[in-house]
Amino acid sequence: MQEKKGVALRTDARRNRERILEAAVAELTRCADAPLSVIARRAGVGQGTFYRNFPSREALVLEIYRHEMRQVADAAAHLLETREPARALREWMDRLARFAMTKAGLADAIRMATSAPGGQPKPGHAPVTSAAGLLLRANEEAGAIRPGVTPDDFFLAIAGLWQLDPRSDWQPRAARLLDLVMDGLRAGAPGR
Repeated sequence: MQEKKGVALRTDARRNRERILEAAVAELTRCADAPLSVIARRAGVGQGTFYRNFPSREALVLEIYRHEMRQVADAAAHLLETREPARALREWMDRLARFAMTKAGLADAIRMATSAPGGQPKPGHAPVTSAAGLLLRANEEAGAIRPGVTPDDFFLAIAGLWQLDPRSDWQPRAARLLDLVMDGLRAGAPGR
């Protein structure tokens, strides 16, 4: 019985952490210096729970960035397991666009967290780069895209995402941009 109680507590703690992260994304995207008490209230947790999970604003902001990046990166393998490569790549690009808009919305908060004296460096983007490589290789092997496209090429091609305003109606513009990129990747594909 003790073990079940421990599992329930860990599950509850994990849910609290997830709720805090979701609330923080929403609040910090809206206002980079949103009070932590507002984030805790929106997440439905007390101050103690909040600070046990995130002892500082910097810790929270950097964990949001890592969390969102991990979710985008992890989605690549899942999409490849459940969809054909070209569809997996295009759906992943939509997830990447949402991440880009979250990151853009949090840019001021991230900058504040990483520029503080003794602050932590911004986490690297290796997981997302690896995920892009996985999807590109699968598409190349399937003959769905032109051969030889590297993750660097891909990120240069979609760089326009980072020019969109996250406070605007960015979804239609992002979809159009990503459709153009996908069309470009398909041009010269052996399977077309």
